[in-house]
Amino acid sequence: MARILQKRPLTPVTKLFRVEAPLVAAAAKPGQFVIVRVREGGERIPLTIADYDRDDGTLTIVVQEVGVTTRYLGALEVGDDILDLVGPLGMALEIPAEGHIVGIGGGFGAAALLCLMRELSAQGERTTIIIGAREKNLLILIDELAGVCDDLELCTDDGSAGFKGFVTGRLAQLIDGDGPGRPDSVVAIGPMPMMRAVAETTRGAEIPSLVSLDPLMIDGTGMCGGCRVTINNEVKFACVDGPFFDAHQVDFEEAMRRNKMYVEQEQESQDRAACRSTATEPA
Repeated sequence: MARILQKRPLTPVTKLFRVEAPLVAAAAKPGQFVIVRVREGGERIPLTIADYDRDDGTLTIVVQEVGVTTRYLGALEVGDDILDLVGPLGMALEIPAEGHIVGIGGGFGAAALLCLMRELSAQGERTTIIIGAREKNLLILIDELAGVCDDLELCTDDGSAGFKGFVTGRLAQLIDGDGPGRPDSVVAIGPMPMMRAVAETTRGAEIPSLVSLDPLMIDGTGMCGGCRVTINNEVKFACVDGPFFDAHQVDFEEAMRRNKMYVEQEQESQDRAACRSTATEPA
């Protein structure tokens, strides 16, 4: 079990949890993830490690409530225990070569940049973070991310904060030499369409880029086969071979199809949960 020490709402559907997990925190590295189970008989879900503190023995995860299990998790409060929390899992991210490193976060994926960019900055690398959301109230961890990089760039679809447009629009400006300047390498974490767009933006400029294929993961051990993806014409598993891969070698057509494989089952699960909730409501 992992006891919740802090719970902090970031958006109406996104919550940050700091939990007691000394063994996991002692071994965690940027880019890795944990598997969480909230209740007996419930599914196991992978969650990227947003941050860790080895001295305090704590782990930080950020949860977006998009399905039944994440809603159960989001309903837990300080002092409650997460039934199971296993990790760290996955391959730690190999730190890019020296130079100007740009981390790109879309939506709640921005949280996964926190420990990564802190480590790069501590090594003396020049770092920029670009985060994006539909509007300013959905941008998360702005102050925390600003504290672990040299430059923080905000992007919103509606222009309510920072650059008006997608993160790739601001990335293209940096590649052209605007603002903090041209990246020497890029790391992108977020929705699959965003990461695909980042890959296409950096491909022509021949900028080494990594993307996290954690949206594909299910059981986190490679046994279910649900996160198979083709990398440079070879079959890999996002959970055990990744989650980070060379963005220019990912077969995004296949990855995006696989990412939608269980949409019907997810909807059925939500419908069943809604029926159970209605049945238990007082008359």
